[in-house]
Amino acid sequence: MERLVQLLHDGNFSCVIRHEGVIRVFTGRGVSDLYTLLQEEPAFLYHSEVADKVVGKAAAALMTAGKVKAVSTDLISRPARELLQAAGISVTFGEETDFIKNRSGDDQCPLEKRCRTAATAEECLPLIKEFLENARAAATNR
Repeated sequence: MERLVQLLHDGNFSCVIRHEGVIRVFTGRGVSDLYTLLQEEPAFLYHSEVADKVVGKAAAALMTAGKVKAVSTDLISRPARELLQAAGISVTFGEETDFIKNRSGDDQCPLEKRCRTAATAEECLPLIKEFLENARAAATNR
């Protein structure tokens, strides 16, 4: 895992994942890469190790649904840690917070807010899907 964390920071990537010795790096914003992997290549997430800079509840839900083995992150929200640990996923982190802030730092991350009352990863998935589809539609209409 140390190698993944080092690569994450040295390459300024958003996420680094190792599955069966294969390491892939990602640069997407938010949870977009995790969501795409879960939809298109779920086998790559299965029993993988993930190094990520920030893990909120939505990212944790995607990792839980993908059945990752271990997560290391600089910053994690308490709900994200609880979701991962309840699923038996090993979690290491630098700092824990009550919630992840949005990009401007003046409110909660919109996905953290949407997933707040969801009890399971399965309950979070349709909320994440709707959010990402709305964001893509808005970007297309610009």
